[in-house]
Amino acid sequence: MSNQFIPIERDQPVVIPVQEWLAEDHLARFIVEIVESLDVSSLEAAYSGGGSAPYPPKMMLALLFYGYATGIFSSRALEQATYELIPVIYITGNTHPDHNSINTFRKRFLGELKGLFVPFVPDSAAGLCVGGVAVRQLKRLQVLVTG
Repeated sequence: MSNQFIPIERDQPVVIPVQEWLAEDHLARFIVEIVESLDVSSLEAAYSGGGSAPYPPKMMLALLFYGYATGIFSSRALEQATYELIPVIYITGNTHPDHNSINTFRKRFLGELKGLFVPFVPDSAAGLCVGGVAVRQLKRLQVLVTG
């Protein structure tokens, strides 16, 4: 056995192949696919222009839905996840909305979130598993969002 250890270079830039590291049936991909099919024109129309560019509403929705489905409810925890969790990095496209932006979006569009989430998980899917997450967890998420 060699006494020469593999060198560790922590200052080296790292390129994370998110697409390769995330399984095709992962919950994050499922949520992005569902959210991309939603009509969010009412959310997009609410932005009047001016100020700095906002994060895309579909990305913010996917971030919130993924957080709710996995037990990440705090906007600060979601912000931290954008730096640390591969599924969240995938959802946000390696952008990092701060906790204030996340919380403002959640508060501003709470009514619309309820309407968008109703078709997300049908009652007939109760025994299924999607992306390693039982649909019963997604149903719980639906209850959390829709009240």
